[in-house]
Amino acid sequence: MTAPEIAIIGGIDTHTDVHQAAVIDSVGRHLDTQQFETNPAGYEQVLAWLHTQGDVIAVGMEGTGAYGAELARFLTASGITVVEVDRPDRKARRAHGKSDPIDAYAAATAVLSGRASGTPKSRDGIVEAIRALRVVRKSAVKARTQTISQIRALMVTAPSALRDKLRGLPTGLLIDTLARTRPAGDLTDPACAAKTALRRLARRYQALQQEIKEADADLAPLVTRAAPSLVALPGVGTETSGQLLITAGDNPDRLRSEASFAHLCGAAPVPSSGRTNRHRINRGGDRNANSALYTIVLVRMRHDHRTRDYVARRTAQGMSTKDIMRCLKRFVAREVYRHLRGTGVLNTAGSAGGTS
Repeated sequence: MTAPEIAIIGGIDTHTDVHQAAVIDSVGRHLDTQQFETNPAGYEQVLAWLHTQGDVIAVGMEGTGAYGAELARFLTASGITVVEVDRPDRKARRAHGKSDPIDAYAAATAVLSGRASGTPKSRDGIVEAIRALRVVRKSAVKARTQTISQIRALMVTAPSALRDKLRGLPTGLLIDTLARTRPAGDLTDPACAAKTALRRLARRYQALQQEIKEADADLAPLVTRAAPSLVALPGVGTETSGQLLITAGDNPDRLRSEASFAHLCGAAPVPSSGRTNRHRINRGGDRNANSALYTIVLVRMRHDHRTRDYVARRTAQGMSTKDIMRCLKRFVAREVYRHLRGTGVLNTAGSAGGTS
């Protein structure tokens, strides 16, 4: 049997500057390992090297959403099946050691054994564009929160004459007032220094606020274009739908079922042990996606009559608010999945409840 006729599985351990690749045959024997640079020439070399080893069944890869994103896109476009491989747990690393070749072989073995079978996000469409823009928006929101916290902390220790003028002002008026001030005097005076610092922080807050507005203006049409029916759902806005789109990726067909999407979002019910006969809140999954579901549920509990009726009915049955919200998040995950896949529409006549 010639080498090109051998069925092989590749494994790649991704890094910033160099990727480590390895190949095994269909019974798990180690064949070869090689390093390649993380540039277009290196990606071409990886592909050519894999083909010289034999008939490529699949390639397992760690870090398809980070260091290996571009290589995963390149291999997929070249007709190679790429499988997403989770990092081995610490117990396995202690037992077998850790090096780049070991990790590359482990990625290939995970594919052969069936332990790894996930399809990575393609990261080549409008959802990837949304993700990039949301990175900037999210950091701006975080910086804005830090800025207002710093303003209020400075106000606590500011001289009473300044503190009394600002106390009780709502955030918007407080920022405008501080931004318009013109501190004068010697900066060695604590009062003058406090006024100067507060003015600069207020202007930083305004700049961040403008940056967030610009990001929202960019994101709104992209999110609506990517999933118009999703944005139209009750309680779903640009921010929450953008996060759910990112969680699903540009290729939501990689998700096998709505149950797998709920598990990915941390909304799948987890059975309790012991004498209790109930389900626990799932603490796993994508916590940002879970937060988006939580926000949607909160909005619906306030403004959606079906959800309010459901909450009232379940409360009368003795369910706690946490359990009710868990059920609602599971229902929203099911509803969102149908719109992400484009296979269903909102059933306005149905119940607003979820699985128990």
